[in-house]
Amino acid sequence: MGGSRRSNHLRRMSVNYMDDMAPRSVWQAIRRGIMGKCPNCGEGRLLHSYVKVNDACPSCAEPMHHHRADDMPPYATILIVGHIIIPMVLMAEQAWAPATWVHWVVWIPLTVLMSLFLLPRIKGAVIALQWANRMHGFGGEEDLPVQP
Repeated sequence: MGGSRRSNHLRRMSVNYMDDMAPRSVWQAIRRGIMGKCPNCGEGRLLHSYVKVNDACPSCAEPMHHHRADDMPPYATILIVGHIIIPMVLMAEQAWAPATWVHWVVWIPLTVLMSLFLLPRIKGAVIALQWANRMHGFGGEEDLPVQP
């Protein structure tokens, strides 16, 4: 019983803490993340290489080291690219019936280029969404362990 009372107290403290904070604009943060900018200030770079996140914003010092984008960016990239490329392949096949080598020469490079273009932008958007919703430490507090 003491454990549940403690977890209820922590939950109430967390809710009160969240109510005291100013709201963050989700769409503005996502736009900044897509552009590779800090979701907080919009000035500093979010990524310091292709998909490596800066530990903190070089402009406003907002900490970014605790993000957890995990597998969401590659999954979303595959989903988006697949939903664009597959219909295009099917339409080309129906309209012109090109040789197999033409499909290989056109669709594989296009798929790779689209994936490489979208992956860092989607990762920035996911991190910005987490920041805007104060997830995974972006609210100033650490995540509590999950109670069984």
